[in-house]
Amino acid sequence: MTQENEMETGGARILIIDDEEQMRRLLHVALQAHNYITELAASGAEGLRQTTLFRPDLLLLDMSLPDMDGLELVKNIRGWSQVPIIILSVREAEQDKIAALDAGADDYVTKPFSMGELLARMRTALRHSAPSDSEPLLQFDDLQIDFARRQVRVGGKEIRLTPTEYDLLKILAANAGKVLTHRQLLRMIWGPGYEKETHYLRVYVRQLRHKIENDSSRPRHIITEPGVGFRLL
Repeated sequence: MTQENEMETGGARILIIDDEEQMRRLLHVALQAHNYITELAASGAEGLRQTTLFRPDLLLLDMSLPDMDGLELVKNIRGWSQVPIIILSVREAEQDKIAALDAGADDYVTKPFSMGELLARMRTALRHSAPSDSEPLLQFDDLQIDFARRQVRVGGKEIRLTPTEYDLLKILAANAGKVLTHRQLLRMIWGPGYEKETHYLRVYVRQLRHKIENDSSRPRHIITEPGVGFRLL
């Protein structure tokens, strides 16, 4: 059995922080049907307390809580924990998504959502947060990245990347499944002061897609989150 299936069938611990009783009940029933262990919290303070006591493997967090904004709670938790956090929110504005991801959330799902989509995003977050004893070599279908040798292969064939292209791919791969905002990527690759130079990213993402995607017009690996950033799958 794969680690991903073990996580789902073996009972990953999920903390649901949402002030809507109906939403808490819906998620509780649906996730337990998929063998997750759930704990519920109706406020930010309760959620913070349960994060400490319940020790969840993943948080599902609503942005609008009665006692604090979800963004404040994300920042608080990120001060001492790297537990995956998926935001569930009715807020659709790009600036809300960017603010949540910049604060440290791993993903952002807009309400209403399908349970299938949420479960897929949860599996991705849990898979990439799980500790690994393997060598620094990552495989994404036909794409292989060897951190130790700084080698990238597609379908077994080595692909030559420029240093900047490699840095971009390495950062995306190290955070696979997680949305990285334009600001985060620009700061990590080019440094402070470049957070608004989004044209840099457009150029290098386009070049990278031409090299690693079978069809750069329909990318399977580097996925665009419109107006927000990119993720690697």
